[in-house]
Amino acid sequence: MNAPHETLLPGFSLPDLAAALAAVVPLRDTPRLSLQARQMLDFMAWAEIMCSDRAVYMDGPSTRDEAFLEFGAITGAWLLRGFGAWAVADRESDICFGFVCLNMEPSDREPELGYFICAVAEGRGLAFEATSAARDWARARGLSALVSYVDPANVKSVRLAKRLGASRDPVAEAAFDGTSDAGVAVFRHWGVSGT
Repeated sequence: MNAPHETLLPGFSLPDLAAALAAVVPLRDTPRLSLQARQMLDFMAWAEIMCSDRAVYMDGPSTRDEAFLEFGAITGAWLLRGFGAWAVADRESDICFGFVCLNMEPSDREPELGYFICAVAEGRGLAFEATSAARDWARARGLSALVSYVDPANVKSVRLAKRLGASRDPVAEAAFDGTSDAGVAVFRHWGVSGT
């Protein structure tokens, strides 16, 4: 059962403000996917990922409350930075099965391209398709640098970063020495270290 803060309230199925904010998040369509503004219903997929062992490489698993707070924070990034996270949905069914993010979390030193999907969506090239669309949007908007912060043990994420054309940046990685993020692999999509 969902907690009260995870559900929509009667009379507010899609609040006017939420609809207005969703309208300014750029839609990105690919042949199979729609990258769209996140909605409350997408929290189910977010929690499925963040509250499970799938989040072990992202400082998880999280509690549902921790996952909800991060869900809200990264959704609000569109207001604060002009970029944020998209829900990745199947274009035919509109079912959300993952997320692709352009973000800057507190420990990030540069804009990050992040990606994570539910287990049922793996193995079909959907993460690559969604992440390519987000990366291309960021480049077209003139973002000066873009990296992906990856746990080196996360073989699937390392493989995706390389497939996207990113390469390891040892200079950026060295900047994390002595911090809680020491050992993170920084995959650079473009830009110069420290920009």
